[in-house]
Formats: sequence, C-alpha cells, structure tokens
Amino acid sequence: MKIVVLDGNTTNPGDLDWGFLTQFGECTIYDRTPRVLTVERAKDAEIVVTNKVVLDREVLEQLPKLQFIELLSTGYNVIDCDCARERGIPVSNIPAYSTDAVAQLVFAFILEFCNHVSVHNEAVKSGEWTNCPDFCFWKTGLTELGGKALGIIGFGRIGQRVSEIASAFGMRVLAYTPHPKHLDMGPGFSWASLDEVITESDFITLHCPLTPQTEHMVNGNFLQKMKPSAYLINTSRGPVVDEAALAQALNTGALAGAGVDVLSTEPPKADNPLLTAKNCLITPHIAWAGFETRGRLLQICKDNMEAFCAGTPIHVVNP
Repeated sequence: MKIVVLDGNTTNPGDLDWGFLTQFGECTIYDRTPRVLTVERAKDAEIVVTNKVVLDREVLEQLPKLQFIELLSTGYNVIDCDCARERGIPVSNIPAYSTDAVAQLVFAFILEFCNHVSVHNEAVKSGEWTNCPDFCFWKTGLTELGGKALGIIGFGRIGQRVSEIASAFGMRVLAYTPHPKHLDMGPGFSWASLDEVITESDFITLHCPLTPQTEHMVNGNFLQKMKPSAYLINTSRGPVVDEAALAQALNTGALAGAGVDVLSTEPPKADNPLLTAKNCLITPHIAWAGFETRGRLLQICKDNMEAFCAGTPIHVVNP
C-alpha cells in the first residue's frame, strides 16, 4: 500500500519514530501540505494520514485510490465524513490519548493564577529579593485552592480527570453536562445546572465538544453572570468562546483572568483581541503535545492501521 502523511511535523517534529508505518507499505511523510498541493501529494495514496489538512468532498473526489483515512487527532471536522462513507472509506481518529495531559495544563493555568510563579521569578531575577529588607515579599495576592469552587462544563474523560485532581486539592466541584450519569466522584462533587456553574464557580474550565449548541456558548451574557473574581480556562475548542466578549470582560475587570490553549483561528490573526487582553494567559494549543502524549497518539495510530489492514477497522468516526 502507498501511505502519505500530509502534515506530520506537529505530531512528530523528529523526536519520535515514524518507522512503524513501513510495515504497512511504502510511506511518504510531509511536514506540512498547503491545500494547493493536497491532491497532487495524495492522488496515488491508498492510505492518507492527516492532522489538520482538510479532506473535503472536492479533494476526496480526486483521490481515486483512497481506501482509508487515518487522523492524527481526536477531532475529525477536517474530513467530509459523509463523502468518505459514500465511497466506503473508513475514517479513524485517535480517542482518549491526551486526557492526563489536558487536565495537567488546566491546573498549570489555575496554579499560575493562584501562585503567580512567573511574576515572582521575574521579580527575583530583576534584583527585588536581593534588595528586599525582609526575608520574603509578594507582588500580588496568593490564593489557596482548598475550598474554592471549580466549575466543569463537559464531563467526559478529561472533565472527570480534572475533577479528580481538583478533589486532591480540596476544591469543591460543580459539574455540568446535558446528560449527567451516576458517577461516584467522591466528596466535594455535585452536579449543577449551567447557571449554577456560571454563577457559583471561582474557576470554570471548558471540556465540551464544539457543536452548533456550544459555539460561542461563552458569550457576553455568560461572562456577565460569572463572579468578577473568577477565572475561565479553555482547553476544549476555540469557537466555544466569543473572544471579543471575553477580551472585553477582562479589560473592564468583569473577570479576573483567563487561560486559553485554543483559539477560534490557529495560528491566530494579529488582531485577535485576546492577544492584548488583560490577565489572559495563552498557550499555542500545546495541551496534547507532551512527548509521552504524542507517543501514545502514534501507538493508537499504529493500532488503527493494523486493524484496518486486518479488515476490522477500529475507532471509526463515519460508520
């Protein structure tokens, strides 16, 4: 089989091994593929591997040999799954590989807001501790997490892992999902309505999928209901948040801060209002990018390829 990886650089910039692909056939790996080259590079492929390169109907109809699409992501919105289904082409994604990594970044944001490590590190390096008359000083208020309320919107694997970590910090957890299930999440946990999460939480973290119902769910009305002392964390999907409304809330002091790993357009445009908003921490979509996490991703990719070649594809998103 001929295999083409269209955009392998973000998944594996050189610290992991693509060698496993050669057991399935002849493999060509591109770091990046602009749309104008997608068909040219994939036209003879029987298996196409993609992360963010779009395979819409226009492209798929020009790939006559294609038999299988392997995603390097959990999300599959870059694929026209209906078109692939019509042609009998299974599309497999990479589920549940980044749960711990995403939960870890949520608390990296939260702890930065509570302990202000970067602010104090910079102060020490600039000589403020050396010249201080006391044995310690702090630049801004420090906060304990114990007893604080963490609102979790979306309660799949990642939301549940975040809840477990919050419990270890002694936080109260208010969880919202449209379809709550009976789960024993321990003391301090309770289901809540969306309004209760918004109005009662000291921190709100988003773990919901992007759907027509959740797009711009965090809008001006949502933000006005939050405590002015509260913080918003988004590691889900950028368009869940109305970025202009969030920037306004931050700049006017209606919200204490925000930590976001995802934006509506990535890379962001220079005029994205969050780039200049007050107390807004932004990371470049790295929650999934730990070495161990990406290694797990490639192992699931290998499992998907083996299953397809055996005639029993798994993790199929277009059955």
